[in-house]
Amino acid sequence: MSVNILEPVVNSETAKELGLLPEEFEKIKKILGRTPNFTELSIFSVMWSEHCSYKNSITYLKKLPRKGKHLLVEAGEENAGLVDIGDGLACAFKIESHNHPSAVEPYQGAATGVGGIHRDIFTMGARPVAALNSLRFGELTNKRTQHLLKGVVKGIGDYGNCFGVPTVAGELYFDPCYEVNPLVNAMSVGIVEIGKTISATSEGVGNPIYIVGSATGKDGIHGATFASEDLGEDAEEKIPAVQVGDPFQEKLLLEASLEAIATGAMIGMQDMGAAGITCSTSEMSAKGEHGMKIYLDKVPTRQKNMKPFEILLSESQERMLVVVKKGREKEIEAVFEKWDLNCEIIGEVTEGGDLEYYMYDELVAKVPAHDLVLGGGAPVYQRETRQPAYHAKRDEFNMDDYADLTKIRPITHKMIGLPNIASKRFVYKQYDSMVGINNTTTNAPSDAAVVRIKGMKKGLVVTVDCNSKYVHADAYKGGAIAVSEAARNIVCTGGKPAAITNCLNFGNPYDPEVYWNFVNALKGMGDACVQFGTPVTGGNVSFYNQSPDRAVNPTPTIGMLGIIDDAAKRMTLDFKKEGDLIFLIGQAYNDIASSEYVSLQHGVKLSPAPHFELSEEAKTQSSIATLISEGLIQSAHDVSEGGLLITLLESAMVRNFGFDVNKVEGIRKDAFWFGEGQSRVAVSVAPEKKALLRQRLVILGCPHIELGVVQSNEVIVDGENIGSITDLKKVYDTSIEQILEA
Repeated sequence: MSVNILEPVVNSETAKELGLLPEEFEKIKKILGRTPNFTELSIFSVMWSEHCSYKNSITYLKKLPRKGKHLLVEAGEENAGLVDIGDGLACAFKIESHNHPSAVEPYQGAATGVGGIHRDIFTMGARPVAALNSLRFGELTNKRTQHLLKGVVKGIGDYGNCFGVPTVAGELYFDPCYEVNPLVNAMSVGIVEIGKTISATSEGVGNPIYIVGSATGKDGIHGATFASEDLGEDAEEKIPAVQVGDPFQEKLLLEASLEAIATGAMIGMQDMGAAGITCSTSEMSAKGEHGMKIYLDKVPTRQKNMKPFEILLSESQERMLVVVKKGREKEIEAVFEKWDLNCEIIGEVTEGGDLEYYMYDELVAKVPAHDLVLGGGAPVYQRETRQPAYHAKRDEFNMDDYADLTKIRPITHKMIGLPNIASKRFVYKQYDSMVGINNTTTNAPSDAAVVRIKGMKKGLVVTVDCNSKYVHADAYKGGAIAVSEAARNIVCTGGKPAAITNCLNFGNPYDPEVYWNFVNALKGMGDACVQFGTPVTGGNVSFYNQSPDRAVNPTPTIGMLGIIDDAAKRMTLDFKKEGDLIFLIGQAYNDIASSEYVSLQHGVKLSPAPHFELSEEAKTQSSIATLISEGLIQSAHDVSEGGLLITLLESAMVRNFGFDVNKVEGIRKDAFWFGEGQSRVAVSVAPEKKALLRQRLVILGCPHIELGVVQSNEVIVDGENIGSITDLKKVYDTSIEQILEA
């Protein structure tokens, strides 16, 4: 075959520069039966990157529970998970990372992360109805952190608001481990009629292949490779690997794509995300067991004289690859012309499994699709594991070495203002939660977001959750807690957990301690998924999240989908009226480990994960579900960061109530009010239903404690006046903004 003489010389050093291992370079030569040219080597480098191939994670991903009675496709079969939600409808949902791009260009990095995850949903034929995100940054007082936070939040808000999909929920954490490498995880949720989805596949020799949407530029080239390497001191130089988004163009592409799918003229469609044309042609061909002949000079470009590898690897946004039934080209072209979008034939489906890329009739690359993809010829590794050395320091922690509190008021006012606890209104006020034809039923606060399905009583309940401090302390337990808290939030909202997607953010997999955490976190996640009947529908692995000094805390972010039969009957977290009684559902323990309190009060940054038993969690959740279904409680709010007292304050602040509560004997004051032991929910109940509540909980065998009563304004804890709810709410609402404005 002909080789472009202007391309760089290919050797082992070239392969290394493109992120390929020596043994991988040798494997490529064996597959091709020759030394690849630079374009071919570039194709393999992105397709065999961790970001595209999951080569260091797939062995353990396959061990996660992937089957369920409501699943319409299993993990990895399509661009996103697909769950039967009844009444002839399915929900497509997925979460992915855009960490490294957001570290070097926060606005576009976050914006294109949102755009990319929405395309994964509507590429399947589903209309996105909700967005969520999980964000993590370094210390908020750090000026770079503030720059990243502001850019990321604005990028998410601008893209989502313009695209017309409401951002309904999320989480925001600050920790020094994310100082260099922030985490930006975006989730999209969509609705589609069962039987009206389309697959990312290619078949039918002679069928034309179209590129539709935006023109192709030089943005994002080698973005997949960039996402598969450590962030070093030269990170700012990687800005060309960051894509540029256009939400208005994506809105047009959404409507055109759904209309084109409805014609029935399509064979398959694939979003051009990581690795662009390379990835979409490879994956569609491999899935359909056919080849493709692609003419790169036919691709609409934004810049002149783009080289073949630049066109192939560009990650320009708002583009799709579409395979159309021969003879029905005019139908598809008419749709995209109506929406004023590029729609150009760039190739055709061929026999066999080879991808042939041409530039002005010159064959510039020929590679077998099967050998490029996950499940085909892409390499698969199991890396060395070693229990982290820091566990020895963790195990030195003894609660008895630290004095209990005598007064609650001073620490409460400090705790309520911590960035990990305080109101995130700086973030959510920039998001439109009501835009679009589908929206949340109300903006009343609850532990998870409820999305109304237009024209139906039924709703979707969605959340994202992970406390990475727990996973860092104990990977197995922390992974199980992440799934359990997501399920608990859905149950506390009145929904039933159905399935999860995950975004697994870890450091360098070649570090045995990082890989140990990865393997054990997945084991914990898997056991919890089995317990709650929430199979894994897919997601994303993001390795190489670290600075030159250390990896980020292991952060397996869980996006969970639940279903509520009547969205109007959602359970909210706010206290409803004075005189209502407050109960703690679940067992309280003498435990302050890994809490925000022990870090703030005693400067302890490393301790064991908080108390957690999967069987206790299951009992608490089933009990809460029963109490809600039988109408026995007025509110429900799970105990998480900050502990029980923070939970009660969050329930009280919504309607400006106070409360008067007391702890039980036998448990330390700090552990009872600020410990973060799991499997606990604070509820309120009308006085006339107290006896029924207690009776039901005894029958259910669920531990419970009567804490006190809802009252006006003043907060009383163990007889101590903590202050007015007005003053506490002011601290809670303004703390993050005051730091940003300082």
